[in-house]
Amino acid sequence: MTYDLYIGDRLFSSWSLRGWLMLEKFGIPHQTHLIGLYSGTMAADMTSLAPARLVPTLLTPDGIVVGESLAMAETLAERHPDAGLWPADPASRATARWLCAEMVAGFTALRGQCPMQLSHCFVGFEPSDGTLADLGRIEALWAHARQVSGAETGPLFGDYSLADVFYTPVAARIIGYGLPVSAESRAYCEELLADSAVKTWRDQALEVTYDPFPYVLDLEQTPWP
Repeated sequence: MTYDLYIGDRLFSSWSLRGWLMLEKFGIPHQTHLIGLYSGTMAADMTSLAPARLVPTLLTPDGIVVGESLAMAETLAERHPDAGLWPADPASRATARWLCAEMVAGFTALRGQCPMQLSHCFVGFEPSDGTLADLGRIEALWAHARQVSGAETGPLFGDYSLADVFYTPVAARIIGYGLPVSAESRAYCEELLADSAVKTWRDQALEVTYDPFPYVLDLEQTPWP
């Protein structure tokens, strides 16, 4: 049975990327529907999904509409207990849930100053004090996750989990804006972005052109890694 996932523009919609990775990375059958996030047709495109009003939105095979990424994550983990969306170890699982919940609720300075865009990298970007504070908090959470799981490199909890899904768009922001993090954190970000599924998402994103481009900064640009 197949899920229907409704997403926004792949190049910019960080939450849509999270929703897609939940399905794609864990082998859950799905088909994707693009909502007019930047074309102005979003409200009309989502009429049949009311009261959901944001992307991503998930429609289960039995017709249940699920909005909000964290609710989607828990729904999929409940319906597919053998897929490994959450870590198997109880301490790691609890910590992964914590990291995902804090991602949903926090880091507003980072998200506001550094909108996700997967087109290129900026050189010379100057993060605000709030963004720097968010980066410090993110690195502290990643370090705690590794302390709990014992995983020194790679996915935060050893095996790829929803925690890695939720922080992939954060990795895109860190790399895309050249944000200051430790070498270890940068290596983790680069690994998340090198994933074949993320590359597929970006390849599809680049098939769409924008004139004007939504996020323009007067900074030097370098190619996406």
